[in-house]
Amino acid sequence: MGILHEDVVVINQAKKAGEPTVITVNCPDKTGLGCDLCRVILLFGLSICRGDVSTDGKWCYIVFWVVGKPNTRWNLLTKRLLEVCPSYLSTSGIFYYHPENQQPKPPDVFLLEFWCSYEREGLLHDVTEVLCELELTIHRVKVSTTPDGRVMDLFFVTDTRELLHAKRRQDETILCLKAVLGDALLSCKIELAGSEVTACSQGSPCLPSAITEEIFSLELPNGRLSISVASNPISVTVDNNLSPSHTLVQIFCQDHKGLVYDIMRTLKDYNIQVSYGRFYASPKGNCEVDLFIMQADGKKIVDPNKQNALCSRLRMELLRPLRVAVVSRGPDTELVVANPVELSGRGRPLVFYDITHALKVLKTHIFSVKIGKHMIQDREWEVYRILLDEGVGYSVPRNKIEEGVRNKLMGWE
Repeated sequence: MGILHEDVVVINQAKKAGEPTVITVNCPDKTGLGCDLCRVILLFGLSICRGDVSTDGKWCYIVFWVVGKPNTRWNLLTKRLLEVCPSYLSTSGIFYYHPENQQPKPPDVFLLEFWCSYEREGLLHDVTEVLCELELTIHRVKVSTTPDGRVMDLFFVTDTRELLHAKRRQDETILCLKAVLGDALLSCKIELAGSEVTACSQGSPCLPSAITEEIFSLELPNGRLSISVASNPISVTVDNNLSPSHTLVQIFCQDHKGLVYDIMRTLKDYNIQVSYGRFYASPKGNCEVDLFIMQADGKKIVDPNKQNALCSRLRMELLRPLRVAVVSRGPDTELVVANPVELSGRGRPLVFYDITHALKVLKTHIFSVKIGKHMIQDREWEVYRILLDEGVGYSVPRNKIEEGVRNKLMGWE
């Protein structure tokens, strides 16, 4: 007998304000399932305040207590969580695993072009918010202002629902943009981006040395099991004595947005299976994590070099899950934000949304945006390069911009 399809993911919404919503997942297991589920939860703007994970290697039972936006579309969240569960994919005729020599077809890239009669504060964030609600992923943005004050925005996007080629979906997108931009919107059109346009949108694969030195210079010394930077104590320890078949990893650190995702993403990249896990974030902002893990061969981690490598990577991902810096670009100012890319090729969700939100609060205008993936120090990073418009009005100190963007990305507002 199999489990009922509707019982794979069950969401019990909070009955009172301030209480968490409980998400239960009951399905066949796969390495990296926890990462995929946490990524979807983060994509919907929710934070995990508590979690329990258990599996026998074939079947898993996961419970997340989450808090976040009151207007969360729970039915859509259920659907997106189902899509990463092996049971849902097998019953839907969709196969999650691809042969190594057969890569999935990349999604079509569309060019969204619109003109506004004037530039206003927070315009780019308001548009970004609309596109996120529509499940359109932004890959590049170009903002231009004409001498008469009109603004042209170009967005290169892909559609999670894979429907943007249809007129109905395009009309829905344009209608939503009109609702937020109002009379300022002069024109708007959506078209499939040609291969030459898509190639140009990727930008240069190389980053200036000033940027790489500024945001990728911090390395943790080997052998240290805890580190404290900027009053953010982090402890990562391993223990092979409490279980005959599993390695226990214990983590104590300050909570931040996407913390559980960062841990599970790291373990997925190392091809490590979590057999049992417990997460708890206290109201004071401290987080405790216990994970009983094993390698892909079903054995505990006994090699000291492997232990040190895993602990070092976890400490770094918890200390600096994102890199933020404000640098000079000739006479101009550029905000640079970078986050590591999963081995599957996916970047961190909602980074551009949070960046534009922070800049809107700081009353800082954006001139142009470049988003690209770069290999740096043997790892792939998704890098956002945002040229700031400091030409008129109030100018925010660079350290305030860096602090404001980092706090927003980390959920420390």
